[in-house]
Amino acid sequence: MASTSSKARLEIRQAKLKDVRAIGDLVRRAYAELPAYTQGEIRGQINNYPEGCFVAKLDGKLVGYCATMRLDEDVALSDHSWDEVTGNGFGARHDPTGDWLYGYEMCVDPKVRGTRLGRRLYEERRALAERLDLKGIVFGGRMPGLARAMRRKNNRAEGPEDYLQKVIDTKIHDPVLRFQLANGFEPHGILENYLPEDKASRAYAVRMIWRNPYVDVDSPPKHRMPRNVEGVRIATCQLQARAVADFDEFMRQIEYFVDVAADYESDFIVFPEMFTLMLLSAEGREQSPLEAIETLSEFTPKIRAALSEMALSYNINIIGGSHPTRMPDGDIHNVAIVCLRDGSVHSQEKIHPTPNEAYWWNIKGGDSIDAIPTDCGPIGVLICYDSEFPELARRLVDEGARIIFVPFCTDSRQGYMRVRYCAQARAIENQCYVVLSGNVGNLPNVANMDIQYAQSCILTPCDFPFARDGIAAEASENVETLTISDVNLADLSWARAEGTVQNLADRRFDLYRIEWDKRVGNITDPFGEDHDSSISRPLGPPHGGG
Repeated sequence: MASTSSKARLEIRQAKLKDVRAIGDLVRRAYAELPAYTQGEIRGQINNYPEGCFVAKLDGKLVGYCATMRLDEDVALSDHSWDEVTGNGFGARHDPTGDWLYGYEMCVDPKVRGTRLGRRLYEERRALAERLDLKGIVFGGRMPGLARAMRRKNNRAEGPEDYLQKVIDTKIHDPVLRFQLANGFEPHGILENYLPEDKASRAYAVRMIWRNPYVDVDSPPKHRMPRNVEGVRIATCQLQARAVADFDEFMRQIEYFVDVAADYESDFIVFPEMFTLMLLSAEGREQSPLEAIETLSEFTPKIRAALSEMALSYNINIIGGSHPTRMPDGDIHNVAIVCLRDGSVHSQEKIHPTPNEAYWWNIKGGDSIDAIPTDCGPIGVLICYDSEFPELARRLVDEGARIIFVPFCTDSRQGYMRVRYCAQARAIENQCYVVLSGNVGNLPNVANMDIQYAQSCILTPCDFPFARDGIAAEASENVETLTISDVNLADLSWARAEGTVQNLADRRFDLYRIEWDKRVGNITDPFGEDHDSSISRPLGPPHGGG
């Protein structure tokens, strides 16, 4: 008789970005009474420590998820809230040299509870801690029966400590705490105001600890960040405005630089903001600002298709500067088209139009800012003026971005220096690379390309692994050129963990936080929301001028 076999029904593996939407749906099913994650938060959890995030799939459906990060003992065993310790849900406080594994999310689909999926996910955590020689695992355990137990007349719990003791003595049944105790975790005190939204636990949690039996408590291993090499080659194109006869001639100019960057085996090439404005030179007459934007927006499908084809053909990731794009609701947005060499196409809208953009071109601001996954890790795009708003870069870095691209278009040195100084600040405060690309030259009969000023550059944090002045490379001022430099992403990891200053790790989450609209990162049609049309007339002629 022939032997038969069937496919495994259960799969437990490391979480991937393709799981983000399913994870969000699972958490909503499992914790209907608690606020849901945004997709941006889940992306951050996975990007910041992919080795610590696991999913369980049963018969092809995602039914379990757990998220962990590494923390130093002083943080992991201190009194804290969930928001503080997780960096507002992004897992952004992950410390690659931390000696404890901290669990901050665990959920199983209510329909499959009883299948021991929770135990299997706990085993994955334990195996990770043992493999890395960490001291153990710690987390804040919910007490979902506390509020009810404190209202009882019989067998009443007088408070969280009394409730915990009654659970240990089996006088009160709490399935969550009993599960954790059964899995070898021991309670070590109560955390107050841990999760204010958790009304069933009255915002309390039990600090639960599992100690790794394979680590000598008297001389635990010291974890250091290795000085590895994770090289990425970046090309920034300082583009000369020139008259073109038609769309094809324009694209030949762009393809020339893509070809050169690819010859140098660059991983990325970035073009300037509004780099498509030279298409207006083919119109034969100077158009009004509104006419010009309308004309440009009609090229959007052709530009997306052409850049995507180049990215595939030349095996390079293209940050397509920015281009005016008409949205489904009829508004014009300033949008960066990001075409990756795997064939995928992403968009990032400019969140803050400048006063000139809003007044002369009637450009509206976008609604969402998110990291973009690439084969070199997550990246972010901040179009010109957006780089002058530090909370945007911080969100991208919380989601895991290590390179932020800043296409810009400025007409004066003052405008350029605003972008340059702010971009350098973003690199320092977020311990990331920031890459600027701007236009140079001028075009007759194109009102918005009358004068340009740019000095494109690749900026770094200021610490020992990086260039002395925080500049990996920069172009000569106002000259068309391609500037190429290698950067080491592993240097960022080292600086964040062991650098002279550690801006990301040293944030005071107990004092302040950035509260994002929960729609950000979850928008399926991000082109809505009305904007104030009562915009005062700015000084000067129509110009982007970040």
